Amino acid sequence: MNMISFMLILSTTLSIILTTLNFWLAQTNPDSEKLSPYECGFDPLGSARLPFSIRFFLVAILFLLFDLEIALLLPLPWATQLQSPLSTLAWASTILLLLTLGLVYEWTQGGLEWAE
Repeated sequence: MNMISFMLILSTTLSIILTTLNFWLAQTNPDSEKLSPYECGFDPLGSARLPFSIRFFLVAILFLLFDLEIALLLPLPWATQLQSPLSTLAWASTILLLLTLGLVYEWTQGGLEWAE
């Protein structure tokens, strides 16, 4: 018996044993606390249908934008080794300039102010 077949048989056997033990030992009788909406034992205090502030979504979108900026600029050190590093630097500077102008505009319009 070679090593690969031994490991395959051992992992399959161990998986079957652990799955069987899980089904056998698990408690399947739910109680009232586990069936409550939040699983914490407390009654909900308010309505779950209250709308979020639009500012929350603006901050979330800004976070995604700057997260995307980092993802776009991450390969920049390797891109400078291409045939035209000045072109790469120009495109990266353009991206940074556009995002910086957008941030300044959002800041001046008060979109980053959480409280009014």
